[in-house]
Amino acid sequence: MDKVLKISGVPVTQLATQYGTPLYVYDENKLVEQCQSYKQNFVHPGFTTEILYASKAFSCVGMLQLIKEQGLCADVVSIGELATALEAGLDPDRIYFHGNNKTLEEINFAIEHGVYRFFVDNVQEAETLKKCIEKTNKKLLVMLRINPCIEAHTHEFIQTANIDSKFGISIYSIDEIKTLIRSLQTHEQIVFEGLHAHIGSQIFEKEAFVKEVQTMFSFISDLERDGFYCPKLDLGGGFAIHYTDQDRPIPIESICKTILDTCAQEQINKKTHVKTILIEPGRSIAGEAGSTLYTIGFSKQTPHKHYLFVDGGMSDNIRPCLYQAQYDADVATQMDSEKSRKVCIAGKCCESGDVLIPEMKLQPFSQGDLLIIYSTGAYGFSMFNNYNRNLRPAVVFVKDGKSRLIVRRESLEDLLKGDIR
Repeated sequence: MDKVLKISGVPVTQLATQYGTPLYVYDENKLVEQCQSYKQNFVHPGFTTEILYASKAFSCVGMLQLIKEQGLCADVVSIGELATALEAGLDPDRIYFHGNNKTLEEINFAIEHGVYRFFVDNVQEAETLKKCIEKTNKKLLVMLRINPCIEAHTHEFIQTANIDSKFGISIYSIDEIKTLIRSLQTHEQIVFEGLHAHIGSQIFEKEAFVKEVQTMFSFISDLERDGFYCPKLDLGGGFAIHYTDQDRPIPIESICKTILDTCAQEQINKKTHVKTILIEPGRSIAGEAGSTLYTIGFSKQTPHKHYLFVDGGMSDNIRPCLYQAQYDADVATQMDSEKSRKVCIAGKCCESGDVLIPEMKLQPFSQGDLLIIYSTGAYGFSMFNNYNRNLRPAVVFVKDGKSRLIVRRESLEDLLKGDIR
């Protein structure tokens, strides 16, 4: 084994010298491989299918350009994500606008830029959309977000379908849903396309998705009996990835087959007329393709812990603080050594909770060595924060022995430009 880790043929020492640390590093081949795997596997003779990249996982112009090149659609949840997708050159017709509290500014911005596909979260949003589109001669294409009230086995902060979730309208509010669909179907400038559901994130059990499909097709069957046609069904995402050796994510080909085969069987069982099935992978495209590279600084022995400090922390990866996310790591400049040193990997932020990995064994290290934390490609860069006025790291794509800058490192000038003197 080489002493220095390479990512797609590029030594991490070269990346650190050229771009500095902390550094978000993405294996471009892995990103493309994940996109292609979904495209090849999410197909079925009984349905048309669409794959929406959930851009909240990792959004920048370079990433959305890759999504465009791979022929995927994108969903966005804010004016910033929408502007990024447009700047990347995505066809507005292939952008879907999500969110539970879209502002007037966001709705009008979308319409002005030709983005007419909306997921409606609630009754008030539907009324707001009507007023906004009535100022134009355009038509909105909308899907209604339903809360299927299925509690997936994941962290409570990333469950999105428990009965009191802030997302969507409860599947038990059948009269409210029918009234809302009727109001959408009868509006001259709105095309009602179907339903959306999402049950959570980082889900490892196929059974959760089977239950989601069965629940939604039963609901659609009930709606169809009352004359409400739902040609499209978006089942969201939530497909788990590998963070540590304890994780056993469902392979893409398996989860796609499970979802589509269950949809086909339910279509027969329930005698429904769904034509298009959509999914929204985000983490499972970007997550394992990305890593974060740090420089090891000081270390410290306390009565019960040996701390290893890195030059980043909760500012560039807040997930461990938010919901105890677990990761694996290596001393990327000592890869040929045995992992024999038990450490707590902590960041430089002025918070006791700024711990990236509470306990693990690492290779022997010295100040100035490079540390890599794997599978940070989803929700690392996206959830970056300037706590302690730390500067946002750069983002690079690596491919076949070469690297290219995707997002430049934030400068002190960038940090201070909004401050009024």
